[in-house]
Amino acid sequence: MPMDGPPPTTDLQAIVAAATSRPPSRTHDVEGDLVTVVIPAKDEEAAIGACLRSVLAQDWPHLQVLVVDGASSDSTVAVVTALAARDPRVELLVNPRGIIPASLNLAVRHARGRWLVRIDAHASVPPDYVRTAVAHLSTGRWGGVGGRKDGIGGGPSGDAIAAAMASRFGVGGSTYHHGTVAQSVEHIPFGAYPLSVVRELGGWDEDLRVNQDFEFDYRVRSAGHQLLFDPALVIKWENRQTVAALFQQYRRYGRGKVKVASKHPRSLRPRHLAAPALVLLLATAAAAGTVRPRVGLGLAAPYGLALAVATARTAPQVSGAGQRARLVAAFAAMHVGWGLGFYQGLRDVAVSRGTRSNAG
Repeated sequence: MPMDGPPPTTDLQAIVAAATSRPPSRTHDVEGDLVTVVIPAKDEEAAIGACLRSVLAQDWPHLQVLVVDGASSDSTVAVVTALAARDPRVELLVNPRGIIPASLNLAVRHARGRWLVRIDAHASVPPDYVRTAVAHLSTGRWGGVGGRKDGIGGGPSGDAIAAAMASRFGVGGSTYHHGTVAQSVEHIPFGAYPLSVVRELGGWDEDLRVNQDFEFDYRVRSAGHQLLFDPALVIKWENRQTVAALFQQYRRYGRGKVKVASKHPRSLRPRHLAAPALVLLLATAAAAGTVRPRVGLGLAAPYGLALAVATARTAPQVSGAGQRARLVAAFAAMHVGWGLGFYQGLRDVAVSRGTRSNAG
C-alpha cells in the first residue's frame, strides 16, 4: 500500500512557514483560482449565519460557497437564502436524503473550483483559513490539509466537554484536537482537498452515516497521497453541550468505526480497541463486584486512577468543583460511549452478514 511515512518535523515546519508567509503564485485564471467551500447543514438556523459570515470574510476573494441543506425542518434555508441574496458567491443546494456524505457528493457535482474546502455548519474559521489551505495544496505535496478543531462550550457542561475533547486522554490519537506541531496524519477534520482527487476517488461513501470523513481520508492515503495537519488552521467548532449528548455522539462514532473497519480492515489500529477493552473490563469488574466487591474495585481502580490524573491535569482549563465533576463525566462518556458503540457495530455487522447469507 503506497503510504509514505511522515516527512521530518523540521521539513514540515518549513513548509508551513513558507505557506503562511505569502499567498501561492496566481498563475491561473479566475476559475483556476476558484475555491469551492462546501457546508453541509441540517437544522442549523442558530449557527449557519455565523459560519457563513466567517467564510465570506476570507481574504481569498474567489469563492464558490455551496450550502447543502439536508432537509431542514427549521429556518436554515431562509437564513442561507437571505445571505445568498446579498452575496452571489453563496449558492443553496438541497439534499432530500439528509445524510452528510450525500450532501458532500451533491456539492462535488456542482463544484467549479480547483480546490474543495469543507467547513461544518456550526463552525467558524479565521479570515486566512482558505488562503493558508490553498497555499499548502498548491505545493502539490498534499492530498488533503486540515487544522486544529477547537471545541467551543457555552455553559458549565459545554466548557467541560470542550476541555475533555482537547485532552489526549479524552480523544487519544486524534491529533487535530490537541496537536501543536505540523505533521503528516491519518485523518484531518473538515479537510481541504484538490477537487481532482475528490472526483478521482468517487467522493464520500454514502453507505456511511458517521466516520465517512475518516474513511475518505483512508482512501486518499491508500491512493498514495499524504494528509497534512497544520495547527495554524484553526477551526472553532461548537461541541456538544450536555454529557448525555456527548455520550450518544461517541456511541455513534464507535458503532460507525466497525462498519468502516469491515470495509477497510487495515484501517483499524490497536488504539481503536482501547475503549472496547475498557468496557469489557468495567463489565467484568461490575460482575465480579457483586460477589467479591474488593475484586471488582481492584479491576476498576486503574481506570479510576487514570481518570483522576487526567482530570487533575485538565482542571486548570475549567473553573470550580462542579465543572471538574462534569469533566470526569465527559471523559467517561467519551470512552464508554465509544466502547459500547463498537460492540453495537459488531452486532450490526454480524446481523448484516447473517442476513446476506440467508438471502443467498
